[in-house]
This record gives sequence, structure tokens and C-alpha cells, in this order.
Amino acid sequence: QVSLVESGGGLVQPGGSLSLSCVASVDTFTQYAFGWFRQAPGKEREFVAAITWSGGTTFYADFVKGRFTISRENAKKMVLLQMNALKPEDTAVYYCAADLYGVGDRLAQNYDYWGQGTQVTVSA
Repeated sequence: QVSLVESGGGLVQPGGSLSLSCVASVDTFTQYAFGWFRQAPGKEREFVAAITWSGGTTFYADFVKGRFTISRENAKKMVLLQMNALKPEDTAVYYCAADLYGVGDRLAQNYDYWGQGTQVTVSA
């Protein structure tokens, strides 16, 4: 069983930045690819970014390219999402997900484990 705990969400003004963290309780951290997804009220969960087990390849949704950066620190069993130039439409609950032997999938159903989510609100 894998436990994922996100943190770092909060309230930020448009144009501001937040850094989300996801800590994984798992012995074989490097066997997992990780993704970040988000869900706004009344909307379906959507892909934001993903990273392969080595961190060598990353994937982004078009609406965050150039603004968000996903990274991982294998020694700390942590996945990060740096979010810059935030917009009100980025407001959502952000979820970290783990995919065993994954390759950075964009499909939520292909992920094996999920965190509880952290709220990000972008508002003046």
C-alpha cells in the first residue's frame, strides 16, 4: 500500500506562485511515475503534469506549459509542483497520484494510488 500526502496549497493572488509537495510512504519510490491532477467544482478531474521514475521526462497539460514545473527528489520520496503565474482558473483541488512502472500517463484511471488533495485558490 502506498500513502501519498500533499501539502502547500493555499490562497494566492493572480500572478503569484505556490509550490505543492507530495510525500510518498513507499519502499520502492523509484518504481513509480507520478502525476498531478486537479479538480475544480463542477468539473471533471484533469491532468496537470507527470514525471517518469527517473525524473528524466516530464509531461504537461497545454494550459500549464511554461508556468508549472514538476520535479522529484527520489532520496526524499517527494514530488513537487512549482506553480508560477497563477490564474483564477487554476483554482482547484490538486491531487498527487502514483503509477507503478508508469511512464507519465495523462489518464487518471491508469494511476494506482491517490493523495487526499490540497486546495489551491487563486483570487484577488
